[in-house]
Amino acid sequence: MKSPNGAPIPASAEKKTMAATPAPTTALLIRRHLRFGWWTLLIFLSGGLALETLHGLKVGAYLNVSNETRRLMWTLAHAHGTLLGLVNLGFAATVRVLPSWPESNKRYASASLLGATVLMPAGFFLGGLFIYAGDPGLGILLVPIGGILLFAAVLLTAVALKYFSAEAILFEQDKGGASRRAR
Repeated sequence: MKSPNGAPIPASAEKKTMAATPAPTTALLIRRHLRFGWWTLLIFLSGGLALETLHGLKVGAYLNVSNETRRLMWTLAHAHGTLLGLVNLGFAATVRVLPSWPESNKRYASASLLGATVLMPAGFFLGGLFIYAGDPGLGILLVPIGGILLFAAVLLTAVALKYFSAEAILFEQDKGGASRRAR
């Protein structure tokens, strides 16, 4: 590779340039999961209130015995969405305390968790939207895909805990230069 003035660029400088290609920083990853987690919580808790309203108003499309599958699927969508919102918040906190976690594994775990957070509740909701003789609709096929993504995210995060150092977190230097241990 050559520089703009025509001189060859040393291989080490070329590698540095390639390594500097945009990759999500830890701060951006934390921000993404905090925002996604809180918005997911808001959406699915609101969905839970909507389900309670359907129940309270005795809406037949939700409460009739013939719609038991719909009720189950929508309840599962609400529960999984809420839980996965909390998992995203936990993931953001975990990423914060694992600064040595390799970037590629961290990005893969993040993408897997985001995918699972969308696919699992969507699969349950769509499965309950269209029911066939007591069976959920084809949307339910999204659930196992989301489950596999969730498994991958949790596995990668659990394995990454080998990079955790309590001393690095608890006794790090504050901005004033005094260690937290001395306080």
